Amino acid sequence: MGKALYRKYRSKSLSEVVGQDHITRTLENALKNDTISHAYLFTGPHGVGKTSIARILAHAVNDFPYDEAATPVDIIEIDAASNRRIDEMRDLRDKVNIAPVAGKYKVYIIDEVHMLTREAFNALLKTLEEPPQHVIFILATTEAHKLPDTIVSRTQRHTFRPIEQQQVIDHLRFIADKEKLDISDDALALIAQHGQGSFRDSISLLDQISQHAERVEAADVQALLGIPPKDAVASLLVAVQDGAAQIFQSVEALKDAGYDGKIIAHELSKQLRAQLVDGSSPLDQTATLQLLQALLSVEHAAQPFTALELALLEANIATNPSAASTIPDRTPQTPPKPAAVHTPVVSEPVATVMKPKKPAASSKPEETAPLEVTTSPEEPVAISDFSWDDCLNAVRQKYNTLYGVLRMAQAEAQDDTLTLTFRFGFHQKKINDKKNKQLLSTIIRDQCGRQFTIETAIDTDLVLDATPSKPVADQPKPVAAAAPIDTISNIFGGAEVLE
Repeated sequence: MGKALYRKYRSKSLSEVVGQDHITRTLENALKNDTISHAYLFTGPHGVGKTSIARILAHAVNDFPYDEAATPVDIIEIDAASNRRIDEMRDLRDKVNIAPVAGKYKVYIIDEVHMLTREAFNALLKTLEEPPQHVIFILATTEAHKLPDTIVSRTQRHTFRPIEQQQVIDHLRFIADKEKLDISDDALALIAQHGQGSFRDSISLLDQISQHAERVEAADVQALLGIPPKDAVASLLVAVQDGAAQIFQSVEALKDAGYDGKIIAHELSKQLRAQLVDGSSPLDQTATLQLLQALLSVEHAAQPFTALELALLEANIATNPSAASTIPDRTPQTPPKPAAVHTPVVSEPVATVMKPKKPAASSKPEETAPLEVTTSPEEPVAISDFSWDDCLNAVRQKYNTLYGVLRMAQAEAQDDTLTLTFRFGFHQKKINDKKNKQLLSTIIRDQCGRQFTIETAIDTDLVLDATPSKPVADQPKPVAAAAPIDTISNIFGGAEVLE
């Protein structure tokens, strides 16, 4: 069985390490001057050489020849992800007192050290405070912020950087030439770009793509990674200028071709950023920035194609505000009810009706009939401690898709009922979903400490205000320009797109 390329070309000395000169230079001087620290902390993204340098250093301090196939007994590697409990650290604390067998030092390499439990860290801390003279610890992690400060302060920290793209390309070309792989420079550039500064990821992808064809071109890498062609991505920007119908058509074409919505959004973001830098964007600067911001949420959305269409539609309306009214709504509905208008009810003076006295029949005191009191209808209860904006913000932090629907609602609270009025049936249907309604009810309860019954309504003339809302009970019906989101109802509500 052949060895994977990333293992075959793993660095075997500090001089072979690429892209981490600030670390290798420090360690080489420490070895030369015999000023080795008792504990090191290697932090940085995955695949940049943390474990490789840890192994090289462990061999170097003992003057062992580097042999990946035969690790000396005095070099102990521990995976903290599977040895994270306090029992393992207590066992290690007992074993460190045993002298090395063949070398000068016993070197413990603890990978993914951030996975240790708090109790395990406490057990390790005692050993780091007063280590035996013959022990060196090398801790490696991708998430240094999860380590206790007491651990970090007792180590010599080295922060690894992502490898520069050109260095990755040069190293990939070196490996390709050694392996006699026929691959174009554009293909190597795509591989390096996808690796995002990780040697291991880039070399693994090179290993995979080398089996794809005798001659590897950039198109082969794109096909393997599911990256849409640049002109197909650029067509989305043209569609933003052409209108909603073209947006739906362009997105649907990419979807039918089997591309992932999140990858499309990522590639579109890259193109927009490049165009923003060189000033070649077909959109104005405001629309470009708005679209870039919206695309960030697409990469984390549960329904990326829906979020992508929404982002493009909003960019279209930002460029051409009149586009909001070009798509008719054909959502099947019962005749719409008039929008509920809640106006303060002014109480009428209390009417007191007195019945006539009965004639006196005896010497007993006269009795007066009970008073009949007539009052006006009860005034709506003010919910002073409830803000719809606070609820929207709470939803937005965890449920971005649900937030996109709720921000299209006008909220009215009366007694223990919260009425959400939408312009389109699609939004109403989403909120009427049992799961979504229960989720919203829980969030509102957590925000104001009250349990509301949530009801929904449709108002085809609803116009939302772009300014922050007041608490729901005091909120008049807002009047503003039509919201860009209105057009998205066509995607789900059954509206016909007119060419």
